[in-house]
Amino acid sequence: MKKTLLICAVLFLVGIEAFAQKPTNEYDKEKLEAARVAFITNRLDLKPEQAEKFWPIFNQYNEERTKMMDKVSSLNRESMQEISEMRAKEIIQKRFSIQQQLLDREKLFMEEITKVISPQQAIKLGGVNREFTRQVYQRHRGGREGGPKE
Repeated sequence: MKKTLLICAVLFLVGIEAFAQKPTNEYDKEKLEAARVAFITNRLDLKPEQAEKFWPIFNQYNEERTKMMDKVSSLNRESMQEISEMRAKEIIQKRFSIQQQLLDREKLFMEEITKVISPQQAIKLGGVNREFTRQVYQRHRGGREGGPKE
């Protein structure tokens, strides 16, 4: 009888613990960034001396690009609302301006980065970065492409 009571108590506590730990969609940014660094470094076959110079340049570029893309997203969200024709024209012009800034920044980035890595490595960078993002997304979705988990 004591064993049965003890087993029931353990199962009850394990059940409470399982419900208390709800799965989250949060992710560890440090682990994700470390994985990105390892993935890109490996795929581009960066030598240690290249990686030392590459990552500060890449991180700065990525940060600036993210800020600009956030502005574009904000404009896109606003454009989905009911807006005047005048405001729509302003949004179009702002989008073009930001897109030009993105292009100018990418050109500058390529000039800077090809002083550190080869043009072949630089041209692969965009694809490698997208591949990493795609793999993270697929793992988050349970390793499947499209569709909810069954």
